[in-house]
Amino acid sequence: MNKIMDKRIGIAVLVILSIIFPLLFDNKYIIHVMSLAFIYIIAIYGMNLLAGFTGYLSLAHAGFFAIGAYSLGVFTTKYEMTFWVSFVAAIVFTTVVGAIIGLIALRTKEHFFAIYTLIVGYLIYLLIDKWDVMTGGVRGLIGIPVPTAIGPIEFKSGLSMYYLILFFLLLSTLLITRIVHSLTGRTFIAIRNSEELAQTIGINTMTNKLVSFIISIFFAALAGALYASFVRFLGPDIANLPMVFDFLMYLIVGGLGTLSGPIVGTLLIVWLSQFLQGLQEYRMLLFGPILTLIVIFYPAGIVGAYRTIKMKLKHKKDLDNNNPVDKKVSNTNHEQSQIKEG
Repeated sequence: MNKIMDKRIGIAVLVILSIIFPLLFDNKYIIHVMSLAFIYIIAIYGMNLLAGFTGYLSLAHAGFFAIGAYSLGVFTTKYEMTFWVSFVAAIVFTTVVGAIIGLIALRTKEHFFAIYTLIVGYLIYLLIDKWDVMTGGVRGLIGIPVPTAIGPIEFKSGLSMYYLILFFLLLSTLLITRIVHSLTGRTFIAIRNSEELAQTIGINTMTNKLVSFIISIFFAALAGALYASFVRFLGPDIANLPMVFDFLMYLIVGGLGTLSGPIVGTLLIVWLSQFLQGLQEYRMLLFGPILTLIVIFYPAGIVGAYRTIKMKLKHKKDLDNNNPVDKKVSNTNHEQSQIKEG
């Protein structure tokens, strides 16, 4: 009960901090970077649902993010559709495209799935880069409008866009949390732990994997549409391999298969990248070894490492509180447990 209360208080503090953030840092550039980080967190949440909770690592996620962004750009600039209709249409279009690709991709497993989605992501990049008439090619797509006003609320300033993006981030966080703790989320975790065992207890693994894939694409499309309306200029680089690497890094550093991992990893890497702007061309030389070390020593990322350290400290505290006889027995049990795990 105390843990639940502590968690709720922690979440409430984070929400309040994110709401008053522009008041604490009255700087347009800082608010701009934080808004971008929020958009990426929404995309990483989708990636995490598929990779962290279902066990299928998609390397086409940046491609779907780009489809969501370009769809909004094309609908508003080429077909002159109203913004919010284009916004919904872009998400629906990207999700349908993702569902079709997922039907084929999910017939493969493990590294074959990752390789297949990597190829799909690169094909999306080539399509955007070469389809000059529709996407603007290497020149990019310009003139994407800001979101139209909702009643008296307008989105012409960076601050108003910050709160609009924050609204979608909080909504996405709530949705992902409900999904993960629902029966559907438990089914995804069962598939991740052992797909064969899940099949033996009657779970339709193909259907559930496809549902996970489609939900994952939905969040990538939502993030892409927000990105297009925020930066108002698109280039094919948002679907290129460095973007794939960035998304992967946000997820792995934060914590694969954890709810707070995408937030921690994305905020940390985005702000670290800002502090190291002078080393932009060489940042892979820095982040590559960091990513490798985290994968080797803390495969569950920073959040997983925090939980491990917390459990060890709790175990040590329990030992200290026990009497010498219990302590000896507990030590013996712990040593036997370590031998079994090792």
